[in-house]
Amino acid sequence: MKKKVLFGSVLCFIFAIICMSLPIQVKAKTIRLTYANFPPASTFPCVQMERWKKEIEKRTHNKVQILTFPGGTLLGAKNMFRGVIQGQADIGCLCMSYQPGVFPLTTVIGLPLGFKDSKTASLVLWEIYNKYKPKEFSKVKVITLFTSAPSNIMSKVPIRKLSDLKGLELRASGTASEILELLGATPVSMPMSETPEALEKGIVKGLLSSLEVLKDLNFASYCPYETITNFQVYPFAVVMNKEKWEKLPPDVKKAIDEISKEHAAWTGEYMDNHVKEAIQYAKEKYNAKLFYFSKQDMQKANKLLKEVILKWKEMAYKANLPADEILKDVYKFKSKYEH
Repeated sequence: MKKKVLFGSVLCFIFAIICMSLPIQVKAKTIRLTYANFPPASTFPCVQMERWKKEIEKRTHNKVQILTFPGGTLLGAKNMFRGVIQGQADIGCLCMSYQPGVFPLTTVIGLPLGFKDSKTASLVLWEIYNKYKPKEFSKVKVITLFTSAPSNIMSKVPIRKLSDLKGLELRASGTASEILELLGATPVSMPMSETPEALEKGIVKGLLSSLEVLKDLNFASYCPYETITNFQVYPFAVVMNKEKWEKLPPDVKKAIDEISKEHAAWTGEYMDNHVKEAIQYAKEKYNAKLFYFSKQDMQKANKLLKEVILKWKEMAYKANLPADEILKDVYKFKSKYEH
């Protein structure tokens, strides 16, 4: 009997040693993050949001799970930045142009600098941010940056030359309004959601915006004439609450940082392809016509629009920013990425 007890004790001891030598499988705790966005789910800022979510979840092997809130369901456009700082959302997507004076450096990308595509503009914005690390984002962690496609004119009447803009009522906002006013048009500020009715009633004869809305919002049905001007883009940033960022493990931080530039390029390319699809849609379904200003008209327009650039420079200098150096770098990076 004693031998059996002893033998059993030895077996238990050996089993315990084997168990101790085996690696302990501890299931990692899932990190859940909320991501707020302001436009509808079908628009490009939300398309990029869903792509970023999938990539981060994949690259962290689902260690991170992201819950997205499009359409202003968690935070709206105007309170996005403050809401992320205060922790109402862990991550938020914001348009710098929507908050005048808050982002004196990065709004340089929203000037009429002649960007012809979103991919180039997005990568230039990424480069400028990473070179200058502006104080305007000191309270958050910047995850990625990108821009809209260049703004062009969609109208009910043909606009073939610069003089056709004189007195014409066109929907616009922010810098686009300044641009139209300098070029002799009459800018009318209104939410994009009210624009179809305004076009239908003749309150406005068109709008200045990026061309994906020809398809996304079916503006092609109201505006059969598109004038390619490439006046300006709108810069966007995706930011994270700083305290939340600091608490993330190193491997998660690494995954987020590694995708930053790649995602900027992806978003720009998606935007450019989407614009091409929208133009094709407008041509096929509504027989849309495309116009281009002459070289002389574009030179005249650019001369008039220097006032917008000078106004930005004054603001930048007041914010103790090296405006001339920043602009020089913008043009340098623009030349690097244009193709």
